[in-house]
Amino acid sequence: MSKVEEFLTQEEEQEIIEAIRVAEQNTSGEIRVHIEASSDKEHFERALEVFHFLKMYNTKDENGVLIYVAVNDHKFVIYGDKGINKVVPKDFWNTTKDTMQNHFKKGNFKQGIVDGILKAGEELKVHFPWQIDDENELSNEISR
Repeated sequence: MSKVEEFLTQEEEQEIIEAIRVAEQNTSGEIRVHIEASSDKEHFERALEVFHFLKMYNTKDENGVLIYVAVNDHKFVIYGDKGINKVVPKDFWNTTKDTMQNHFKKGNFKQGIVDGILKAGEELKVHFPWQIDDENELSNEISR
């Protein structure tokens, strides 16, 4: 098995998917998680590439968020679409990043991702509250 396959158990993956569902109940924002072994590219550039590959730019309010994790590289990126970046301060994702990083340093990868998702949902709720006509525009499944 590769490090990516060993990174999370099936049960942990389900907990992450459930965290996405919970986070999205309070916001029109869409959150996805992508996990891969490593990247030859700079990690922010690779996260942007994955964001486009997953068609995350295709949301009504341009409010998709990608949590990208490169397991072997020990790197992660939180990337928000331009609708988010228009209305939030430059350091908007720092508290989410710090929450995740604190768990990752202790080897608690699943909990870091779950807490990052829930924190991102809380932050998105302020600028993109859930509306009665909202629909789940993107899959909650973890991509690889």
